[in-house]
Amino acid sequence: MNDSALFIRLYFDEDVSVFVAELLRSHGFDVLTTREAKQLGNSDAAQLQYAVEHQRTMLTHNRIDFELLHTEAVEAQRSHAGILVANRRASDFELARRIMTLLNRFTADEVVNQLLYL
Repeated sequence: MNDSALFIRLYFDEDVSVFVAELLRSHGFDVLTTREAKQLGNSDAAQLQYAVEHQRTMLTHNRIDFELLHTEAVEAQRSHAGILVANRRASDFELARRIMTLLNRFTADEVVNQLLYL
């Protein structure tokens, strides 16, 4: 990871609504979707690797697979820029509100190697 990263830069898994990305961008947050990154259809491991390579915090609804990927990374002492797991039942507006609360509370450095739930 880079030294003293301040702002969290998000990378949305393909299961997260692109409308949420637009809501966050309208508030000045840096969000990249899998569609924009031309990563649609890649495995969860490949998505996380892309996020790592681009120093972006992963946002997904896929709790089980990303909990496993996080555990594997910790055990192998591989770093990632954080994984955020969002509840599928939240509306797009509620999810955007929860994400903005987190983005305004934590720096990028504070979420490195963390698995957080929204």
